[in-house]
Amino acid sequence: MKTVAVAISGFGNVGRQIARMLLARRSRYRNLYGVDVRLVAVCNSRAGLRKGAGIEEVDFASLVPGSTGPAFLVEAKPDVLIEAGPSDFETGSPGLAYLRTLLAMGCDGVVVSKGALVHSGPPLRRLAAATGARLRISGATAAALPTIDVLETGLLGCRVLGLEGVLNATTNYLLNAMMERGIGFPEALREAQAGGFAESEPSRDIEGWDTACKLLILANFGLDLDLGMKDVSVSGIGGVTLDDIGRWREEGTVPRLVGRIEFREDGPKAEVALRTYPLDDPFAHIAGKAKALRIHTDCMGEILTMGGGPEPTATASAALKDFELLLATPR
Repeated sequence: MKTVAVAISGFGNVGRQIARMLLARRSRYRNLYGVDVRLVAVCNSRAGLRKGAGIEEVDFASLVPGSTGPAFLVEAKPDVLIEAGPSDFETGSPGLAYLRTLLAMGCDGVVVSKGALVHSGPPLRRLAAATGARLRISGATAAALPTIDVLETGLLGCRVLGLEGVLNATTNYLLNAMMERGIGFPEALREAQAGGFAESEPSRDIEGWDTACKLLILANFGLDLDLGMKDVSVSGIGGVTLDDIGRWREEGTVPRLVGRIEFREDGPKAEVALRTYPLDDPFAHIAGKAKALRIHTDCMGEILTMGGGPEPTATASAALKDFELLLATPR
């Protein structure tokens, strides 16, 4: 039976959940694809573990300090790298170094963190193509919500005329809380942080940068564009007031933080901004921390996906969907 060796860079909440679910699904992989999947290396920024015979969940508590970095994973000779580290779109670190090194070896990549894809998405695509490596990115584009899959395969033969998405769960939760209960932004944010629904430092969510990152990945990987953050107009929801809430409730409209791409005669326009929708629009009914993507096409009309799941399971599931697609289409 063929062995498929897997390494995980980034071993926080998401990376550990991916590892647990990967190990739990090994019998599925054997039965469906005839492969013996082994987790041969994991690491975070400070420590890691490498084990050719395969890491088990009991080993997660035995990471070795200093065992980390791209060279450490190279020694494990993985067939697939799952990159699940922290995300910094300004530098691409730390995931960019892992991806560059492992893709250059021909190792397939499953990417969860957004930073490297935003910073160096097109070069990483070219590197993978040059070495024959495959790059899958579902976990980086709104987690469990089908997004990149729809663009890559669901709309083959169509021309995408534009798309818009509610791609950040935190801002959707905050706007829903404000609208449903008539509370202000500061109160909604305090409650969300107390309940674990918002980060203690939420600026990248509320200022629109997380949405912009996901929008850029969809643009460059799903629509074959070559955009950078400088090409995206970005604004957030921090300026929403109680007067705004009252006016929208009176008008019968619902606010959403939306990432949008439009194709114009002078080229594509990418924007993240607050938009309002009437009650008969599906975007007015994106509940809680759910997300949504709407794609306008020339011959399939309007395609809408909506939903979400609890974290970190949702993102881990998206990553393992990508992994399973690699198993289903071996090189």
